[in-house]
Amino acid sequence: MIYVFDSSSFRVINHYFPERFPSFWKLLDEYVLKGQIISVREVYNELERQGIKPYLKTWVKVNKKIFLEPNEEEGIFIREIFTISHFKNLIGNKQILNGRPNADPFVISSARIKKACVVTEESKMPNAARIPNICEHFKIDCIDIEGFMERESWEF
Repeated sequence: MIYVFDSSSFRVINHYFPERFPSFWKLLDEYVLKGQIISVREVYNELERQGIKPYLKTWVKVNKKIFLEPNEEEGIFIREIFTISHFKNLIGNKQILNGRPNADPFVISSARIKKACVVTEESKMPNAARIPNICEHFKIDCIDIEGFMERESWEF
């Protein structure tokens, strides 16, 4: 199974100090090497702008190859997401006006085209333009980091 990580899940990982959770980081690196954990370029851009701990910033730079650029199929699917009127709110006006990256449609599209599972800390809300809502609409598997660890039987 391939997992497409959203920025919110990397922010959770930000709290797993490598000195305290070495087995977590070892497993994470193994999954990256096997190609089971990926993300998108826009998540990389979001993480670059956010205040993440130096060890995660270093890990992100070392593993930059997992942050993939969208392909044509993914671009076409992103347009499909925005054909649904209430999903147009996925990108906020402030993000547009400030030129800030928004990875959400790219994360969803990557998972859809790669038949992967989205890993995000966002929660579903009625009639909202949130990752879990959009994933549910398009029947894309979507879990949080705890669900990922449970599904993959990670124990520490």
